[in-house]
Amino acid sequence: MLRPGGAERAAQHPARRAGALVLAPAPRPAAPDGSRAAARLSLACLLLLLLLTLPTRVDTSWWYIGALGARVICDNIPGLVSRQRQLCQRYPDIMRSVGEGAREWIRECQHQFRHHRWNCTTLDRDHTVFGRVMLRSSREAAFVYAISSAGVVHAITRACSQGELSVCSCDPYTRGRHHDQRGDFDWGGCSDNIHYGIRFAKAFVDAKEKRLKDARALMNLHNNRCGRTAVRRFLKLECKCHGVSGSCTLRTCWRALSDFRSTGDYLRRRYDGAVQVTATQDGANFTAARQGNRHATRADLVYFDNSPDYCVLDKAAGSLGTAGRVCSKTSKGTDGCEIMCCGRGYDTTRVTRVTQCECKFHWCCAVRCKECRNTVDVHTCKAPKKAEWLDQT
Repeated sequence: MLRPGGAERAAQHPARRAGALVLAPAPRPAAPDGSRAAARLSLACLLLLLLLTLPTRVDTSWWYIGALGARVICDNIPGLVSRQRQLCQRYPDIMRSVGEGAREWIRECQHQFRHHRWNCTTLDRDHTVFGRVMLRSSREAAFVYAISSAGVVHAITRACSQGELSVCSCDPYTRGRHHDQRGDFDWGGCSDNIHYGIRFAKAFVDAKEKRLKDARALMNLHNNRCGRTAVRRFLKLECKCHGVSGSCTLRTCWRALSDFRSTGDYLRRRYDGAVQVTATQDGANFTAARQGNRHATRADLVYFDNSPDYCVLDKAAGSLGTAGRVCSKTSKGTDGCEIMCCGRGYDTTRVTRVTQCECKFHWCCAVRCKECRNTVDVHTCKAPKKAEWLDQT
């Protein structure tokens, strides 16, 4: 992994610069033993101050490719390990698909959690994309790793079958005759090449975790695999009938990707049923976190740590809080003001919205609409009391 340069490190850790400039007060003249003891005490205090003020570094990630758009330059992408950088340089056209996939899965993540306290918010111009919230091995981290891996598979598979990539095309394994519950059919058309999408996504996305080989890497690899297999789960069989008067005496079929929303909905359900685990002593597998809990299967998302409540701004946990979030006054679900606002209450603002209505088609060829005004109440969560907020920051 590439690390920030010296200037960036100095900017990230101002305490280190202070340590080089601020000197401990000189001890008063004393016996040699007392002078040495005072010096040791001053040094210990300075080291303790450094430990308390230095922030934990959040690793950058390949996820930032989505923010670069068409400007993907392998040497300028922060957070790539050497294997990822090699793949990036060798397959620049695939990297564009990876970037498109990153934007797609982030949109899907934000859709799935739009009514929750944690709503998959990304940070502008932040190479970590999500900030410190991903440092915790939580359900949210499990979901993000799974859907990010799924997004890469989906984007590359689609690009292959659409002829956008020179290294792959339609699925070469769908040839000849086959059968399903409706009878025999011939493989034809252009089946989406899920095999290549999964193979490249595994090589690229898993590269960083395979270098680290710790418990968190094991968790990430498991959830990455869940995301890849989720895309395969929603491959659908599409067919065209051939015969007299549209009869299906002969069928030509091909495999096609489903909309990515299907994968997002599935992984969202897996998030709800995620299994809390701990790593085994040899670090090669998982076991249930508590006695009596069910064991995780290959299809389950897994996590180690409980999530914060995401109620208030908490820089250490990466929580942005829910102050100012829109909520529903009548809903009893997670989007309701009682849950979303964490019991702090909400403010109500009356807003007038202007929309087009009563649209009519006029020959030829125009559609004319009226402007309709609708006054609605918008409810937003109150900010926490100042003392409560300070306790979390």
